[in-house]
Amino acid sequence: MLPASYQTIAAGVLLAGGALACLAGYRLFKAVLAVSGAILGGLAASSLIGESTPALMVGAAIGGAVVGALIMLAAYFVGVALVGAGLGAGAVHLIYSQLPGDPHPFLVVLAAVGGALLTTWLQRYVIIISTALGGAWTMVVGAAALRGAPEAMKAAAEGDVWVAYPMNPAPGESWVLWAFLALGAVGTLVQVRVTADDAGRVTARKKK
Repeated sequence: MLPASYQTIAAGVLLAGGALACLAGYRLFKAVLAVSGAILGGLAASSLIGESTPALMVGAAIGGAVVGALIMLAAYFVGVALVGAGLGAGAVHLIYSQLPGDPHPFLVVLAAVGGALLTTWLQRYVIIISTALGGAWTMVVGAAALRGAPEAMKAAAEGDVWVAYPMNPAPGESWVLWAFLALGAVGTLVQVRVTADDAGRVTARKKK
């Protein structure tokens, strides 16, 4: 992950990127895929470099971000299924974050497969809902980090790539769940009523 001095910048990027995905994920789906790939690639690459060499870590993050974005764009045609798979797996982990123990790997795989099949069948609406919810959660994590929540700040500087989006970024604070649900609902409504319809009209004009 990035050096600790970059926590605030990373939190701001998460907040801004989450807002973009939440409110215009369907219209900017390619961009959302590229940004998601960049984040994952940057996190994965930087986690391989020791914290004692911050310049090299930042360089690895940039290189990993470029590679991750290119991979996600190359996988655009299966991107919807990948989003659904991630949403299904994320839903299982979110549920189990409120329960003792960890989910069985088979359950996670089953949820991922189910999510992929569902997105293929209901592509438009699943893209809207998944980007709205994914963006909402990213916004919550970024906001929590900016507020100084320990778990979220740890995620912004932790060397373990897998804690980048903690399932409980602010333990003991009830606002997290309600903020996530409210932002997800607002993002879904905005996309259905505004941004997704605008994208559809633009596509229709191009076809004419």
